[in-house]
Amino acid sequence: MNEKEKMLAGELYESWDEELIHDRTRARKLMQDFNQSSEHDTDHRDIWIKELFGKTGEDIKIEPPFYCDYGYNIFVGENFFANFDCVFLDVCQITIGNRVMLGPKVQLYTATHPMDVKTRKTGLEFGKPITIGDDVWIGGGAIINPGVKIGNNSVIGAGSVVTKDVPDNVFAAGNPCRVIKELP
Repeated sequence: MNEKEKMLAGELYESWDEELIHDRTRARKLMQDFNQSSEHDTDHRDIWIKELFGKTGEDIKIEPPFYCDYGYNIFVGENFFANFDCVFLDVCQITIGNRVMLGPKVQLYTATHPMDVKTRKTGLEFGKPITIGDDVWIGGGAIINPGVKIGNNSVIGAGSVVTKDVPDNVFAAGNPCRVIKELP
């Protein structure tokens, strides 16, 4: 497997691989155009995001600035909204359902590093995918860690650090994030 294939499979990989550097450079160019665009340039913003992401619904809105690693590992459904200053570290797939809202400064991290210091010293890294169900609202400043799944109809409180899966139909909040109550 080449380094990109390893990355996408969630295995240890070399982030300094030339193909991956090229892919990140492409993403940064699209983000630069998007982030520097005028408030009235919504048509171009849509084009840049649809070119950047792996897949999108027709009706999505992202407020600049927005940052990601590659973009092509991000898959969002219909009626998606991300407020200002969101960061998606998409070394693995980020899958987001329909009617999902993200507050400002929400961060989705699929990228991670080895816990073993000897392996970490090599510079190798890996990732774990993130999945967010339908009808989810994630409050501002929340951080979603690698490998987390958030269930349908759930709400994540502002400032939460989500380290474990969140089931359907709950309000969860805190650091670490935990279920506070079930939702109707």
